[in-house]
Amino acid sequence: MSESTKAIKKTTIGGQALIEGIMMVGPKTTSMAVRKGDGTIHIEEVKQSEKVTFFEKVPFVRGCIRFWKMMVTGTGALMKSAEISEEGAPDTTDAKAKEESKKKSALDDYLDKHYDLMVFLSAVLGILLSIGIFILLPNLIVSIAVKLMGDELADRTWVQVVLNLIEGFLRMTFFFLYLISAGKIEGIDRVWRYHGAEHKTIACYEAGEPLTVDNILKYSRFHPRCGTAFMFIVLAISILIYTLAGMFITSNSIIIKLLLRLILIPIICGVSFEILRFVGRHDKNPFCRFLSKPGLWLQRFTTREPDGPIVEVAIAAMQAVIPENAEDDVW
Repeated sequence: MSESTKAIKKTTIGGQALIEGIMMVGPKTTSMAVRKGDGTIHIEEVKQSEKVTFFEKVPFVRGCIRFWKMMVTGTGALMKSAEISEEGAPDTTDAKAKEESKKKSALDDYLDKHYDLMVFLSAVLGILLSIGIFILLPNLIVSIAVKLMGDELADRTWVQVVLNLIEGFLRMTFFFLYLISAGKIEGIDRVWRYHGAEHKTIACYEAGEPLTVDNILKYSRFHPRCGTAFMFIVLAISILIYTLAGMFITSNSIIIKLLLRLILIPIICGVSFEILRFVGRHDKNPFCRFLSKPGLWLQRFTTREPDGPIVEVAIAAMQAVIPENAEDDVW
């Protein structure tokens, strides 16, 4: 029986690769599993607000809220996993380094007391950097080019469309270069392996097979409902929305154009989330399968094939969030 035949369920359970670990988000609980320095697997529940607001159920609004909550939760889990992964590791620190670490104890105490604040600020910084690099910078480059070639030519509608397409091309290029560059950073390859293990484990669970290392390893590391696919949809939708907006708001002011892009980000995020949900629910439809192909292709840069020990961590994280009622996590 093929994998496609077995995959009779689509789950809402999703995850995120951490430092030597994985966070899984289930319908009731969120859990993280991390391989410690001594080889054991640490498992703990990630506390989240159980209260679901009205707006988290409203189409085209819920996407922004869920994205923000996932950013905060994921950032906190990533920071914590870095600490846990070092626990139990052999102490190879020399005396001088230990003395230096003692001098930082005051800062460590402050961070411990204001941990939630640090997580919040880290999440905000991550979002601002993404907006700056992938949204504002391409527009700034195009706007400067427009100033150099003259505003008279840029006032034409067809020129505005072309400029927005060029801006979208730059945005896609920056994102692609980011993925390639990130893969060359020391240690990121391990993170990509955990990302691959997350996808394989979810695929095995959706197929209804027991979560064993051998079962999981035979599944694909590419999954259509991945955050990488979501980011691609965001960038693609941004081209369409910014182009349409540029046809109606033809100001050549660089400030107005940058503000317009900031204002439209929640709309882009909301629309992209609904498209991802639709494509995920109708992945047998030829058109939806076509739409998912770019996101799947990009996962070649954000996932790697995991080994057995990495899959064991994914299993531990997954088993902690599987609901008792099998209907609770249906996509």
